[in-house]
Amino acid sequence: MRMTRVDAGIGACFLLVAFGAAGLLGAVQPATGVPAEVVQLTQFGPALGVAVAALLWPRRVRSLLAGGSRDRLPGGGRARRDGMLLLCTAPLVVAASAGAYAVLGGEAGPVRPGSAFALIAAAQLVGACGEEIGWRCLLQPLLRGRFGTLTASVLVGAVWGVWHVQVFARHPVYAGAFLLAAVAMSAVMGWALEGSGGAPRLLLAGGFHALVNLGMLLLMDEEDGAVLPMALFGASCLAAAVVWTACCAGRRGGPPAATPAAGSGPGAATLPVITHDVR
Repeated sequence: MRMTRVDAGIGACFLLVAFGAAGLLGAVQPATGVPAEVVQLTQFGPALGVAVAALLWPRRVRSLLAGGSRDRLPGGGRARRDGMLLLCTAPLVVAASAGAYAVLGGEAGPVRPGSAFALIAAAQLVGACGEEIGWRCLLQPLLRGRFGTLTASVLVGAVWGVWHVQVFARHPVYAGAFLLAAVAMSAVMGWALEGSGGAPRLLLAGGFHALVNLGMLLLMDEEDGAVLPMALFGASCLAAAVVWTACCAGRRGGPPAATPAAGSGPGAATLPVITHDVR
């Protein structure tokens, strides 16, 4: 399926605003007095990108945020199960990273945050949703209709990783491991959220994102630029992505097939699509 000019415009508009707004929000954060430990204002750049796109293409953006008629798959029970498994994956990834770091002699263990944990947890969830409404609720459905679940997830993850431009000021191995983690986490969320739309997609993606952020904040010191914990985190995310892909790759995860027709020619009747998933 070719991407329409409308979808291309939505994608370009979203990315332009998401990158630009994140830079501006990051520049003004010191003046606001909001600790980065609580929430980073850059996280709301993607939400602003969605808002601007919604003003320009309201109907299509609403469709994408709802899951997109091109992208939604049947199977509500499976979607709920995968959503719960997604939330369970977050602490497993963090635990694997912290455990390996401790075995290798790193300082992995509970860290007392400087602000109230309840405040941090709530703010992290809001900030994560501010990101995910753009990455997983707009851009993922937009690209999935053209490329399929896995390829779309990898593309979104790569852009998501590059959007964190501050990592490129770190050691090259640190930056590479972060990009690996971003792509791998995007693949996990892409498979887990297949068939979900609207508020469930946003809350599940934001919940996964927030749980990972909180776990790394409490148990790891990668924010100081240490290479080893970030490398272990990237490896743990990759392992999770491999497991999710192995379990889900047999599903209908490619671009939607053309609608079958009863005949050919301009007057051919179109049959309703009833066999998207016949397992």
